[in-house]
Amino acid sequence: MTTRRRDVVLPSPEAVAHLRAADPVMRGIVDRVGTFEITMERDLWWALVDAISSQQLSVKAAATIVGRLHALGADGRPPTPAEVLALPDETLRGAGLSRAKTAYVRDVAARWLDGSLRHDEIPALPDEEVIAALTRVKGIGRWTAEMILVFCLDRPDVLPVDDLGIRVAAQRGYGLPERPGKEELETIAEPWRPYRTLASRYLWKSLNVTPVAEG
Repeated sequence: MTTRRRDVVLPSPEAVAHLRAADPVMRGIVDRVGTFEITMERDLWWALVDAISSQQLSVKAAATIVGRLHALGADGRPPTPAEVLALPDETLRGAGLSRAKTAYVRDVAARWLDGSLRHDEIPALPDEEVIAALTRVKGIGRWTAEMILVFCLDRPDVLPVDDLGIRVAAQRGYGLPERPGKEELETIAEPWRPYRTLASRYLWKSLNVTPVAEG
């Protein structure tokens, strides 16, 4: 059985100060977004289910599906890997998972139980080794593994260069004619080290903040 634990924290003042000092554009984004809370999903098993279920969906749609999946567990907890494997496909599909995502969640559950996903070791691995371990699982690519690094393992210097929200926010914030590609985004983000995760959070948050009018 897994034990789910969620933590709610505020951004590190040291990290915020670094971002504001290192990059004037990021300083403006930080100031417009203001203070916000960070929710960390500490249960790696459930974080993986959440990340797979949320792929290519809006935040609202993903939350609905993950909530339905969570309700399949007992006593207010999410279903365990063994319970997921015991559920019929129709039940998982009924919660909103596609046929492919149903297979992916089952694959994670099977690997969790048979030991091929060494989940007890993952929290101690370096970022790239975490990504390598997770991307061996069906349906988990680099973006999904990076979401685990950010939202579960709380790694401080992750830059999800393939994330659409990050690219859109960077284009808006930095006044770029097009969405930045991998290399351009990495160049922009260089001053943010070693707090690129927090910078990414500010970029995501900035999408819901009204831009400052010019003139």
